[in-house]
Amino acid sequence: MGGNLRSRRGAVGAEGPAGRDVLRHAVKGQRRDVALSSLLAAGHQAGEALIPVLIGLVIDRAVANSDGAALWWWTGALAVAYVGLSFSFRTGARLSERAAVAASHELRIALVGRVLHPGGGTEALGLPGALVNTATEDAKRVGAVNVAVMEAVAALAALGVSAAALLWISVPLGLVVLLGTPLLLWLGHLLSGPLERRSEAEQDRAGQASAVAADLVAGLRVLKGIGAESAAVARYRSASRASLAATLRATRAHAWQKGMTLGLTGVFIALVALIGGRLAAGGDISLGGLVSAVGLALFLLGPLEVVGWVNAEFAQGRSSAARIAKVLAAPPAVEPGPDALPVPVRGHVRLRGVSYAALRDVELEAAPGELLGVVAADPADALALLGCLGRVADPDAGAVELDGVALTALDPAEIRRVLLVAGHDADLFEGTLAGNVSAAVRRAPDGAGGLPWITAAAMAAAGADEVAEALPHGAATTVTERGRSLSGGQRQRVALARALAAEAPVLVLHDPTTAVDTVTEARMADALRDFRHGRTTILVTTSPALLAVTNRVVFLHGGRVTDSAPHARLVQRHESYRTAVFA
Repeated sequence: MGGNLRSRRGAVGAEGPAGRDVLRHAVKGQRRDVALSSLLAAGHQAGEALIPVLIGLVIDRAVANSDGAALWWWTGALAVAYVGLSFSFRTGARLSERAAVAASHELRIALVGRVLHPGGGTEALGLPGALVNTATEDAKRVGAVNVAVMEAVAALAALGVSAAALLWISVPLGLVVLLGTPLLLWLGHLLSGPLERRSEAEQDRAGQASAVAADLVAGLRVLKGIGAESAAVARYRSASRASLAATLRATRAHAWQKGMTLGLTGVFIALVALIGGRLAAGGDISLGGLVSAVGLALFLLGPLEVVGWVNAEFAQGRSSAARIAKVLAAPPAVEPGPDALPVPVRGHVRLRGVSYAALRDVELEAAPGELLGVVAADPADALALLGCLGRVADPDAGAVELDGVALTALDPAEIRRVLLVAGHDADLFEGTLAGNVSAAVRRAPDGAGGLPWITAAAMAAAGADEVAEALPHGAATTVTERGRSLSGGQRQRVALARALAAEAPVLVLHDPTTAVDTVTEARMADALRDFRHGRTTILVTTSPALLAVTNRVVFLHGGRVTDSAPHARLVQRHESYRTAVFA
């Protein structure tokens, strides 16, 4: 399954997998375990169905004839049968659960791979919490279909063996089972329709509630700072109530489906018992046959309940598979191109007449090894520029080039390898401080103290070494999720060190020092210039300290390039530049 889903994911933008394909691959990918567990479960259920027959034979051939030897022989046969039933049940259940867990894992890997695909495209599907819900709950439900397949095969085997045994005991009883079982299966399928629809709505609402919760937790400090806790609580309460209402509707549909299935099953069992009793009263079957028939009728209650449960599992699995398929089939935001960059990458960046969002006919060039500053009077201009440079989106007109090759002609994965855009709001990961910085290091450790040389150098350049000195365990101190255990300035320095440690041929930094004091900022500016010497660096910022160390600055005003000169000259030439930088 994983290979098939990954191949589809690799061709995102083409026709993606439908929900039924996801279900089929979830079972097909674990076909060995599913087949073996189904075989064992079918054998187990067949054995269970034959137990009442064996008991009937004990009554007819041992108890009725007062034959002690036969009684011991048949009792031993029952004991052997129960040992075999125990082994087949435990082994089959273990294999089916393993298949379910493995399928869920493969789906999660495929979903995470699609979300992290360089071409993007899943951002439009909702908040991250909704995608997390799909990768957890929906993947788990689809994986559980493997257990349902095993249970379905076992239930059908039990029904088949029971029907054959009843035909052997009495043809009318066997015919009742053979004709009644397909009818029950068909009715169970019809009853699962409302459950499938409401289960999909339940998962949608649950995903939205999870997304809102994750969004609020991420911005908890900001909410407290502006006193917006009550509005945030009201927003989550609304999403939670909608999720609760959808869950209750799905639960009612599940209860109705299960109740109706049990009712129909009870009527069917009662009919089998009634016919068996009349046949025994008329002398058409023996006492042992009657006991076997009643035992089989009671035994059938289990497989028929399983049939109803299987229908419910398939209904929920189909709705979850459809949600997974929607993510896997999401078209990419940008398509990969056929060209490749020349080797080695020189780092020559050029924008030719680029128009995108707020940008209008932008002409901009960063020579190889240049430290270029970009000041945008409007923050929207800066965000649009960053989106084009990182190929998060393609410009509406014009072209962004790297070493003479248009970014639209390149694979986004190749672009990310050589052109790193470090956003202003870069998050840290849970783990050690050193682990965060060295996450993108491509070279093997070669420094003292257990740190790669480049990691230590990047931390020193970004001032993150001072952050490590202030922590109880230095660079080995654990950083909590998103770096919430650090202050804003500490997070910025660690994030900058991580970007520097990647040693990308082209590095684009967006306001990397807004949360640090002026003295530290000036020191970081000098260290940044020295660390990136000889490699192309673009600083999109309004920091005077950073702009002062650049070779030159491009000024964007009104979505257009207004001027390009060293920082000091632009300060003298343009009042709007002074306002943007010193305000």
